[in-house]
Amino acid sequence: MCDNCYFIWCQVFDMLREQHFYQPKEGTYIKLLVLLGRSGQPHHASQLFQTMVEEGLEPTSELYTALLSVYCRNNRIDKAFSTFNRMKTLPNCQPDVFTYSTLVKACIDSSQFELVESLYKEMDERGISPNTVTQNIVLSGYGRAGKFDLMEKVLSGMLESTSCKPDVWTMNIILSVFGNKGQIDMMERWYEKFRNFGIEPETRTFNILIGAYGKKRMYDKMSSVMEYMRKLQFPWTTSTYNNVIEVFADVGDAKHMECTFDQMRAEAMKPDTKTFCCLINGYANAGLFHKVISSVQLAGKFGIPENTSFYNAVISACAKAEDLMEMERVFNRMKDKQCLPNSTTYSIMVEAFRKEVCKQQLSLSVFFPNFYLVSSLTAQEFRINHPAFNLSICQLK
Repeated sequence: MCDNCYFIWCQVFDMLREQHFYQPKEGTYIKLLVLLGRSGQPHHASQLFQTMVEEGLEPTSELYTALLSVYCRNNRIDKAFSTFNRMKTLPNCQPDVFTYSTLVKACIDSSQFELVESLYKEMDERGISPNTVTQNIVLSGYGRAGKFDLMEKVLSGMLESTSCKPDVWTMNIILSVFGNKGQIDMMERWYEKFRNFGIEPETRTFNILIGAYGKKRMYDKMSSVMEYMRKLQFPWTTSTYNNVIEVFADVGDAKHMECTFDQMRAEAMKPDTKTFCCLINGYANAGLFHKVISSVQLAGKFGIPENTSFYNAVISACAKAEDLMEMERVFNRMKDKQCLPNSTTYSIMVEAFRKEVCKQQLSLSVFFPNFYLVSSLTAQEFRINHPAFNLSICQLK
């Protein structure tokens, strides 16, 4: 969403309020609160809610949940719980399962699992049963955190429940958790359990299996899943191809990676940013740096969005090629494009600079007996010539 969209919509809303026929409506305010939440504007959302109250519109559970959702979306857990506690004091604004689900997701995302348990306890005391969406959120959080005992406890409860049964999303979450951990036996066991429970797989389910088998280099099983998809007339999606391309990219198998990409294009499947990140990583791993350049150019030709992951892939390729000057140019372009670097960006750069400093010091130690003095001067000169080095160090502190 564009940065100014919320501002434009708020201006339109202000103009609407000035019309003689205007009547405040709950649905309008809910939509605006959702918009402000997505735009990262919790302060404006709070002001809008106050404006609504001043206009005489009676707050409801839905309106408070919408405001609470804004705070959760923008990592303002304290404000979210403050709103939640306020709701509990108002007879007509009592929190419902959607309110609790929103809070549970925020706590899961911030790894505050003790709050999840207290919310579950409170729901039970109030006679509110978690729905499948709530349970799937919790399953995903426990899985990512490696809390498999708690995850299986929730899942067992769902399998025994009459009102909150697992669905294909549950299946995908569990398979993804074990697949990402490389626990193929557990993944396959749960796949069979879900099938026996009557849950049918979807395209995403098969993509998860393909990715998991590929990472463990179980190419026969990966191919079998792809053939099974064809047999059941499940389409191979961009994600399907990305998973296969990533498998070959990780091991620097440029030949099979290119074949997969060519087949993807032959089937008129549109590549996305992840496709090109995988291609760039694959060519860099294979030492084919000229093809890294052609991949970046092709991404530009296709109008592929250049996000942080894309720039990280290019920066990593430059680091593998030991081309620090080009790496700095890419980093500067990233900033010029208003694309924010993350911890991965700085880690790649710091490691590249560290290797270069060590290499220079090693070569100097052969010719200079007073190595420690010279090496410190070399490092100082290196910092002067590579200002991005100091920035990278600062960002990691």
